[in-house]
Amino acid sequence: MLFFKSTPLPKPINLPGGKLQLRAPVPGNYTGWKKVRESSQSFLKPWEPKWPQDDLTRVGFRRRLKRYAWEREQKVGETYFLIRMEDNLPIGGISISNIRYGVARTCSIGYWMGEKYAAKGYMGISVIALCDHIFDNLNLHRIEAACLPDNHRSSGLLKSAGFFHEGLLREYLEIDGKRRDHLLYSLLKQDRDEIMNFAKSTRHNQLKQR
Repeated sequence: MLFFKSTPLPKPINLPGGKLQLRAPVPGNYTGWKKVRESSQSFLKPWEPKWPQDDLTRVGFRRRLKRYAWEREQKVGETYFLIRMEDNLPIGGISISNIRYGVARTCSIGYWMGEKYAAKGYMGISVIALCDHIFDNLNLHRIEAACLPDNHRSSGLLKSAGFFHEGLLREYLEIDGKRRDHLLYSLLKQDRDEIMNFAKSTRHNQLKQR
């Protein structure tokens, strides 16, 4: 427990609607996290690195928390669970990794969603909120995300959040035990600002026409 006390948790990120929140994982999330991951194994495994044999055990979860705490301490990453506030159930997760400052000021993001909660728009609003946090609070300039070419749901999510398709990363990551090509997407701070300004302008014009 001292390990977690010595590593401050990032503040929760509230999502639109008031029913969902991004929170840093804590030991008390284990039971709900295991339930969602266990019921979604066949849905998630084709898109993720191979799961360790003890991945869903309490020992495996504790190992995850230690890694997340180390990443926060080293300022190279932040991990959040997508929490349903009515019952504190983790229904998905999203992470910032490979944070680089200096002349790069960039990072990568990744995410997963429990099968029962997919295709409801929850991860879309989570990605947008996390990008705002990255640009406004971490003061980074560029966000990268990668997905498998046949993961059309993920590529559609990134495009809808304003990400640009940059190219193909050959054998980029080992997924489900095999090296796989990935599509590379990116979002720059000015891209986000342009999207926000366009949305404000559109809203202003709509109000003028009423």
